[in-house]
Amino acid sequence: MRYFLLYFFTLLVLHAGVSSTDIMPTFKSKEFMGIKILDQKRLSFSKLKGITFSELSDVTYDDKTQTLYFISDKGLLYAFNAHFSDKIDMLIPLAATKLKTKKGKRLKKWKRDSEGLTLDGKHRLLISFEGNAKISWFHKNSQKVGRRIKNYPLPKVLTKEENYRSRNKSLESLAWHPRYGILTVTEWPLQKDDKKKQTIYALSGERWYFKAEPEGRSGVSAIEVMDDGNVLVLERSYTGFLEPFVVTLKKVYLNQCQDGWCKTKVLAKMSNHKGWEIDNFEGLARVGKNRYVMVSDDNDNFFQRTLLIYFEVMDE
Repeated sequence: MRYFLLYFFTLLVLHAGVSSTDIMPTFKSKEFMGIKILDQKRLSFSKLKGITFSELSDVTYDDKTQTLYFISDKGLLYAFNAHFSDKIDMLIPLAATKLKTKKGKRLKKWKRDSEGLTLDGKHRLLISFEGNAKISWFHKNSQKVGRRIKNYPLPKVLTKEENYRSRNKSLESLAWHPRYGILTVTEWPLQKDDKKKQTIYALSGERWYFKAEPEGRSGVSAIEVMDDGNVLVLERSYTGFLEPFVVTLKKVYLNQCQDGWCKTKVLAKMSNHKGWEIDNFEGLARVGKNRYVMVSDDNDNFFQRTLLIYFEVMDE
């Protein structure tokens, strides 16, 4: 009876807030360049646990508890029970909360632009912020869920607001590497750098450089560490209504660098001018061996969607 109720509830949730979609052009195969699309969902909840569900900026997965966490750039944290096989088997909302200070007060409006999300090697929940650039550790498993525990010291160049191209182009992405620790990338290169020179920063001091994609205004929106220790990068380019919206997934080889510049390989390039029904993808998470999800930000706009795309990297 318990399993029947769980199955029934799963179907109810899938009908109410999770539905199938298809962002791909008409292909005979789900394989495209270096990836294979395994499943595609649209998340259309208006609220979860009384909290608005929109403007998702990143995602991370705890494989021990099978919990998929999403962060909104409005300082909101969501948790789903998520099971993956060759498709998304289960996606059930568990919790939603507002990010808070150590004392339990909601983060002030100008301090809650939460953009990057990851779990470290001890499954601690880490969040990066734009505007008032920070990387912080937050509670996730207790009555203090959503409360900040501590801030991490940043490399000096990332501590000064004037070094960024704008307040809204700072610590967009976040990942944890088993060798190098916390990694982050700014959405756009710093003021002092060439517009196409992107940098992966480790809080321990290491840096790796790679070239941004040639499309105009191409910025990094998410990163994730791959099984082989290299980095999967999500870039997106949008220059205007009449220009193509382009989303690129590429691999940056941390172990193949010369003078700091690393080899890269484009795994997939998706353009709405080539039939892709893409949206503003901002989040990326590893959920299994060679398998990842990416999520889009609907910008709280009726004409945009929150999409969750589950894919396999065929390159590894």
